[in-house]
Amino acid sequence: MAYIAPIHRPSSVRHAIKLNLLDPDHECLVLAKANRVEIWEPTTDGLVLRHSKAIHGRVSMFAKLSPPNATTDHLVIGTVRFRYFTVVWRPESQTLETVQAFEDFTEKYIQESNSQDQLIVDPSGRYLILELYQGIISLIKVKARLRRSATAIADDYLEVPEQMRIMELKVRASTFLYTEEDKPKVAFLYEDARGKMKLSTYRVIGKSNEWSRFDPARDRENELDDLDLGASHLIPVPKPDVVGRRHVPRDEHRAKAHLSGVIIVGETMLTYLDDESKATVTQRLQKPAIFVAWVAYDDLNYLLADDYGFLYLLRIVVEGTLLLEMSVRELGKTSTVSTMVYMGNGILFIGSHTGDSQVVAVNLQSQHAISLLQTMPNIAPIMDFAVMDMGNREGETQSNDYSSGQARLVTCSGAYQDGSLRSVRSGVGLEDIGILADMEDIQDMFSLRSTSKSTMDDTLVVSFPTESRIFKFDEEGQIEELDGFRSLALNGRILLAMNLPGGALLQVTPTFVSILPLDPSQKVYNWYPPEGQVITAVSANTHHVLLAANGTALVSLDVRRNLEEVAAQTLQGDQVACINISPEISDVGVVGFWKSGSLSLLRLTDLHIIHSEDLQRSNDISIPRDVVLTQILPRDRFGPSLFVAMEDGIVLSFNVDASTYALSCRKSIVLGTQQARFQTVPSSSEGVFNIFATCEHPSLIYGSEGSVVYSAVTAEDAVCVASFDSEAYPDCLIVATSNTLKICQIDIERRTHVQTLPMGKTVRRIAYSQVEGAFAIGCINRELIDAVEHVTSSLELAEEVLLGQIGKPWIFQDPDMLGVELIECVVRAELPVNHGDSILEERFIVGTSFEGEDGAMNGAVKGRIMIFAVDKMKEFVLVHSTMLRGACRRVAVMSDGKIAAALVKTVVVYDYEEDTAVSASLRKLATYRASTVPIDIDVTGNIIAVADLTKSVALIQYTAGKDGLEDKLVEVGRHHETGWATGVSHIADNTYLETDQDGNLILLTRQPCVTKELKFKKELEVTGEINLGEMVNKIQRIHVEPSPNAIVLPKAFLATTEGSIFLLSLVPPQNLTLLISLQNLIASRITTLGDINFNSYRGFKNGEREAQEPFRFIDGELIQRYLDFGEVLQEDIAREVGVSAEGLRGTVEELRRIH
Repeated sequence: MAYIAPIHRPSSVRHAIKLNLLDPDHECLVLAKANRVEIWEPTTDGLVLRHSKAIHGRVSMFAKLSPPNATTDHLVIGTVRFRYFTVVWRPESQTLETVQAFEDFTEKYIQESNSQDQLIVDPSGRYLILELYQGIISLIKVKARLRRSATAIADDYLEVPEQMRIMELKVRASTFLYTEEDKPKVAFLYEDARGKMKLSTYRVIGKSNEWSRFDPARDRENELDDLDLGASHLIPVPKPDVVGRRHVPRDEHRAKAHLSGVIIVGETMLTYLDDESKATVTQRLQKPAIFVAWVAYDDLNYLLADDYGFLYLLRIVVEGTLLLEMSVRELGKTSTVSTMVYMGNGILFIGSHTGDSQVVAVNLQSQHAISLLQTMPNIAPIMDFAVMDMGNREGETQSNDYSSGQARLVTCSGAYQDGSLRSVRSGVGLEDIGILADMEDIQDMFSLRSTSKSTMDDTLVVSFPTESRIFKFDEEGQIEELDGFRSLALNGRILLAMNLPGGALLQVTPTFVSILPLDPSQKVYNWYPPEGQVITAVSANTHHVLLAANGTALVSLDVRRNLEEVAAQTLQGDQVACINISPEISDVGVVGFWKSGSLSLLRLTDLHIIHSEDLQRSNDISIPRDVVLTQILPRDRFGPSLFVAMEDGIVLSFNVDASTYALSCRKSIVLGTQQARFQTVPSSSEGVFNIFATCEHPSLIYGSEGSVVYSAVTAEDAVCVASFDSEAYPDCLIVATSNTLKICQIDIERRTHVQTLPMGKTVRRIAYSQVEGAFAIGCINRELIDAVEHVTSSLELAEEVLLGQIGKPWIFQDPDMLGVELIECVVRAELPVNHGDSILEERFIVGTSFEGEDGAMNGAVKGRIMIFAVDKMKEFVLVHSTMLRGACRRVAVMSDGKIAAALVKTVVVYDYEEDTAVSASLRKLATYRASTVPIDIDVTGNIIAVADLTKSVALIQYTAGKDGLEDKLVEVGRHHETGWATGVSHIADNTYLETDQDGNLILLTRQPCVTKELKFKKELEVTGEINLGEMVNKIQRIHVEPSPNAIVLPKAFLATTEGSIFLLSLVPPQNLTLLISLQNLIASRITTLGDINFNSYRGFKNGEREAQEPFRFIDGELIQRYLDFGEVLQEDIAREVGVSAEGLRGTVEELRRIH
């Protein structure tokens, strides 16, 4: 059984639309990223994410509807599994809700459409056409009147779809036309049986207001032949605002082209058709281009984008309503476009699948027409990736290497000119701005404002065991150490220093408490502990000071009455371990106790106990060491939260009732092996705070979407921190390490940190060398020279920290005119050598293929295996090259140094012998004929797992020949289902993970055989399957030693074409029932957009079969939803599962920290 959870959400943008979804007067932008719908609002600072929602399905289409009586637009969403629904924004709940949903039950034997699924809406918004299959369209009418307001969820304003057959099978594009009548027209651009491109137009509604039958003989309005063979898009041109109906001459030869027609966009030619007069205008392009998207700038100007990332302006030249000509000019270069949306006022959004999405300003009057305003990072498609910096566990110091920031993934992202290397790391970023000084033994730090008129911090107090030091910051960021400041006592440790209203300062040392006035001539108020006692713990706000004397007595002082002692209490048989007073809650304090292992909430006016909580469990004797009470979630919906750092590294959290201060919803999570130390830091939201926890793995605790989130901070050596908001360093932190004091900028929440090395070409393969401290990357460069495309491959080195290129790249020349050579795989390996002092030397193995007609005509050479070394100058040295009869798709190294290679139709095992540093040989030992084409291989011992193009997975065993017999490869296992595999990996004993092009994950297991002749059964058994919804390009196995009580066991990272990265883990048998029951209970209690069932969404699906639910697979994203439920529902689910709600919350929190 397996557990799959995302660690990086999809970033590829394939669909985007502009509409008045949130507000009737303001437009917003809606993006589709795989199964996520994002709403972005335009602001003066660019596009800002307003809302994000996951749906149970990958988005295949967007459309805008304006139903009758609706004040805002509705959004139509379609998924790849033929589910369609409309949604509306609910301002009162600040979320999207489903209005109407329907599903296509057409028999799936019908061939799918030639282009992507699409939904087109006529200009009046009353008719829709859905294109899913070849030769079939679905016609949908929007009801003219509704019984109730269209904002009511129960109203179905879309009539039942009606399917019609059309003769145009291979449709490339379609669009509604602008007409003068109320009966809409539709145009189809299609390829006929002879491969020629044609255009046909129909009226959608007949004379009797019934649907057209789309009969070419009766219903076809127009037909246009001999179009550009590369024609791909149709642009409807609006009719002008003129009074009266236009006159159409009967003689077609005298007719002229007027506006209100359609432009057919081709690679070499533009054609305009006036559908009323049948007149055409043709415009040849100065240079050919493959256009991939278009968007209207205004009625006479359109923006076109090609597959090289160039943006063009298509301008229509008119005289009145008469179209004279069309012109196309290049504007500039952007990311390769998947979709474009013109936001108005010269702002253009560019959504990209292969590069970063962008917001650009377009000025048609300027020589530099395009300027970049905003970039949205995108790491899709991930072609390959490497894992580095994996740490080892020590006890329970970490629950997952990726979430702790220890795992760094370096991805081959993008394609063509958008190709890049991306370093992906999770956590809360802590960026060093500067080092203040080298200091050791820092105990505490406090930020102060020097005057009552100051609104920003300008003074830092640094406390050491035997002294304290003062640092003053000016407006330009210059720092000066002061000998004294406002009469603060600096001859010992300062336990607390803070500003008070009116400009006074509060100082607490082990021996006294003082209020220091702003005016030195005014009186200083002091409080001293009883003789022989010292202050061991203290916390304060602007109203009270709560302190412990010798750990055995609690004292409450009133700050407003000049440190008057308002209450004191001597503890009987216990000691104070920690104290906290919240700045937002003036009259309540929290105290943790040593002996009892409990805490109490006290009323500060008389130290009366409001609430007590026993923190220890029957098998736990840990004590609280730090505590903080603060508002971490929005105040309008949630009360305060209480966090307790226990001595053994566990952090407990509670919800606090804002009126009674009762504690509820206890949760526990492991942050390390020793106690954490808390420091509240301001959040980006007013009245809300975050908590910085310093321990072995520092974490930031913050609120997100109504839940408390623990995220690793990239500051492994932090000892203590203090928030510091100054003129020169706004919203910063002062961080003290064991030997350094520095100022840093911190993220407000956990995010994926992506470092980019733009390559300008496809980075297809990557291999990491710890010896060289670098990555070997295989690149494919595509460039256009004099309208001719040139493709070259190269092997390069990139430095591991900054990803900078080092050394000279190895350029793959065309050997013996065999055609273009493409890199297929790059693997780092330690291979045996027969020279020098070493037995094993690091080498890079490269597999290639030759493409083109020249390669097919020059013998049977179709690929190569090449072995490279790296010299002292960090340059590649070719050690050996072997010509092959087929392309080398994958290579893997066996435990004894032999090389397994997946060629076009065979798997071959080679013996490698290296006699000198520049000469070696490969000797073929054994071969295996695959079913079709091996796509991927994975080696464990002498077993080679082979992922086949169409025949799933087979296991073959290599056996060395004995007594003069030849070596052989024998098939010992097979999965007998048809499956278009994309990868395979061995993840546990006798367990393999297979991925396919339909986005399925399949766990295959070799089962023991009862007979003595065979150790294992030959048929591989499916022990788990789920539909991920995204095609996996790469599986990377990881080796992490789990803790003894780990809930799941991480085994592999998975990267997809949509830019997602998942962590796959195996579930120990003792946790299997718990997680399956929890998943089923959560799935039955949630509602999603489109009312799509979770089981049908995650059920296995390919062209051969479709399952009703996932099999022995846990969706980690769904499990997390448990924490979003209210406490009553959590208790209900926990009761049905058979565990406590607190324990279940802790389990889910631990799982969430995995990613």
